[in-house]
Amino acid sequence: MVALVAVAVFLLLMPFGAQDKDASVPHSPTEDSSLDEVIASFTSALREDAAYRPPEQDESRVTAQTINLLSQRDPETIAGARATLDPLGFTTRTGVDAKTGRGFIVIANERASDRAWGLYVIDTTEQARVVVEVPHPAFDLRTEVIGLELFRARPGMVLAMAGTHRRVAGGAGDVAHRADSMFHAVTRSFAMRGLPQIQLHGFDDASLAGVDVVLSPSATKTTDALRDTASRIEDDGFSVCRAWREPCGNLEGRRNEQGVTAAEHDATFVHVEINKTVRDDPGRWAAIVAVLDAELVGD
Repeated sequence: MVALVAVAVFLLLMPFGAQDKDASVPHSPTEDSSLDEVIASFTSALREDAAYRPPEQDESRVTAQTINLLSQRDPETIAGARATLDPLGFTTRTGVDAKTGRGFIVIANERASDRAWGLYVIDTTEQARVVVEVPHPAFDLRTEVIGLELFRARPGMVLAMAGTHRRVAGGAGDVAHRADSMFHAVTRSFAMRGLPQIQLHGFDDASLAGVDVVLSPSATKTTDALRDTASRIEDDGFSVCRAWREPCGNLEGRRNEQGVTAAEHDATFVHVEINKTVRDDPGRWAAIVAVLDAELVGD
C-alpha cells in the first residue's frame, strides 16, 4: 500500500503534460453518461448484501486530496487525476451537463468491488462553493435525484454520494454515522476549507406524523439563513420541524459524523430530512430545492 500511495502522490504532483500524451485531453462521456443516467445507474446497483471494506488511511488521504484539488480547478490535478485515482478503484471522466450547459467531472468507484467508496460530481465552471451530500442512496429513496437537482442549481457545486447501501456489512456502509468511510474523508476535506454542506435524508411519514421536512444544524450553530429557510419552506405550504427549537424525534442528526466534523472546523452544515410523500412528488420536492438554493447557497 505504501508503494501504491507513493506512486499516486507522484503522479498527482507531476507537471501538466508530464504523464501520457493523452492525459490532458478530457475523455468524452459515453452515450449513456448523462448525469441523470450516471446517478440512476450507480444507485440502482447498490445492494445491502454487497461487499464492502472501509478505506485505509492512505487511500482516504490521497483520494480526498485529489478530489479537493479538482474542486479548486487545478489544471495539473485534472491532468493527473485519472492516474492517481484509477489504482484506488475509481473511474474519472468529464462531460457537459445537457440540462445546464456546465462542465463536470465524475469520480465513481468501480462496480462489483469492496472498494465501494462513493460517487463525486464536481462542477468545473467555478471553484467549489457548496457541497451537496447524499449519504443514503438506494435507502432514502430519491434523495440522489433531489441532490442532483440541488447540485444543478448554480455553478460551483459539488455532489458527494455514498458508494454503499446503508445496511451494507452490518451497518458499516452507513456513512452518516461512520468516520472511517471515504465519503467522510472527502467531506471532511471540504469542511476543513470551510465549505458549507447540505446533507439530504428521507424518512417514512409515520416516523414523524404531520411533518414534511425536518431542518437541523446537526452539531453546528443555527444560522439566520437556516431560520429563513425554515420560514420560506413553511410559507410554501410544508410542515417544518425546526430541530433547534423543538423535538423532531430521531431525525435531528445531532450525532451525524459530517455535522460533528463541520462544527470542529466552524463550517456550516444543514441536515435536511424530507418525508416520503414529498419525495414521491417531483413538483413538491423541487419547491424545497428552490428554497435551499436561494437561502443556503445564494449568490
